[in-house]
Amino acid sequence: MKIGVISDTHGSVQAIQKAVQAAGQVELWLHAGDYSQDGDALSRLTGVEVIAAKGNCDGAAEAKIDEFIQIGKVKIWLTHGHRYAVKQDEQELLWWGREFEANIIIYGHTHVPDCRWVENILIFNPGSAAHPRYGGGTIGIIDIDGEKVQAHIIEI
Repeated sequence: MKIGVISDTHGSVQAIQKAVQAAGQVELWLHAGDYSQDGDALSRLTGVEVIAAKGNCDGAAEAKIDEFIQIGKVKIWLTHGHRYAVKQDEQELLWWGREFEANIIIYGHTHVPDCRWVENILIFNPGSAAHPRYGGGTIGIIDIDGEKVQAHIIEI
């Protein structure tokens, strides 16, 4: 399954359009918060299901703080990360990921892409599509084939 991952869109329809074009055809989109409601625009634009987590800038948005998704045997924890001290380091995020038995931890909040394996867990932040901390906007792609997981960041 090819999954598009986006975060920190902050209401930018232009960033969402660029993300869709850069990602190509995906089977599912995951939005890691800060304007999780942009998931509605993403879904309308692509016709693909979008699962979103609530970020610190989402106010009364209906999204949940944490989402747990299972793709076959692969467990994904989707969060914005602001409640897990992600701007300091990944230790709390990793601790909770182990507690949740996640194979993949997807977060946002830092506006900085992050794609690395720690203790057999993929820690993945697509960066910000609309307001990157450094360089251009970014999104992520995660491919799941059985128990095999591959991931990469794409500049939009």
